[in-house]
Amino acid sequence: MWLRSWASTRSSPTCWTPTCLTTRTMTTEPGSPAQPDRLIGGGLPRQGGHVADEELMRQAIDVACSTPPGDVPVGALVVDADGTVLATATNRREQDADPLAHAEVLALRQAVRALGDSWRLERCTLVVTLEPCAMCAGAALGARVGRIVFGAYEPRTGACGSVWDLPREALLHKAEVRGGVLQPECEQLLRGFFEKLR
Repeated sequence: MWLRSWASTRSSPTCWTPTCLTTRTMTTEPGSPAQPDRLIGGGLPRQGGHVADEELMRQAIDVACSTPPGDVPVGALVVDADGTVLATATNRREQDADPLAHAEVLALRQAVRALGDSWRLERCTLVVTLEPCAMCAGAALGARVGRIVFGAYEPRTGACGSVWDLPREALLHKAEVRGGVLQPECEQLLRGFFEKLR
């Protein structure tokens, strides 16, 4: 499995520990493919959203820690313009035997139900611990999400800047994307999962 081999080669500096992780012994390797916290498409992160994005990512990491056994630990949440969390979800593909049960898709569905009056999430932010794949990025764009914030880059299937950049290439709706938020912590979550499979 590609993610298992990728996760085993990654390392990062010591920093905040998610509640579900009990050990943190990581070092920075020269030439590490880790990418800096950045806005996809150029520019620097907005100063007003930087701290808020990190706090939201901590919440997404805590959500990921509740992923059912057997599923890759990815956590997602949708917040409105005021910072109110509308929905949280984890990956449930294995648990539900549903190929569409990615954390992002489940969180988007819950957020639409929470709002109740429209499927449009234009003033909302999707926060997820792993860069969305093409399906999830497409779902976020279809729901008209205003911002996508993710933690770990996905070098094989990432669709928000790594392999594809759907939010910038979209014809009808574009979303602001910020990647690499608490990247080391998000990578450690994945690494811990795949190390247990060995």
